[in-house]
Amino acid sequence: MKLLFYVLNKTEKLDAVLTEFAHRNINGATVIDSVGMARLLSHKHDEDEIPFLGSFRAFLNPEREKNNVIFTVIRDDQLMEAISAIELVVGDLSTKNNGVAFSVPIDFTKGICGIGD
Repeated sequence: MKLLFYVLNKTEKLDAVLTEFAHRNINGATVIDSVGMARLLSHKHDEDEIPFLGSFRAFLNPEREKNNVIFTVIRDDQLMEAISAIELVVGDLSTKNNGVAFSVPIDFTKGICGIGD
């Protein structure tokens, strides 16, 4: 089993990503709101305090204050299916602003029905 994380930059596409997961039998995802490090620091510090913030401000999208982090426990064989579902909705993850996905192996679960039974 794996724990898949996806940081969704285009929050307006959240429902579409979750719906595509459901169509592919990827269920039980959890969604949390998140704020990136550069955005958080830029609201609290001046460029004099943290020099790299000036260059990051040019890349920040002022219309997007938050991201969503979707995480879900999946079988190993569902990983590429989940990535395909994400990319169908948001586009190639290699393209800027389409988000970041990564997975980590899980060596223990209890209370998750239907995964690895």
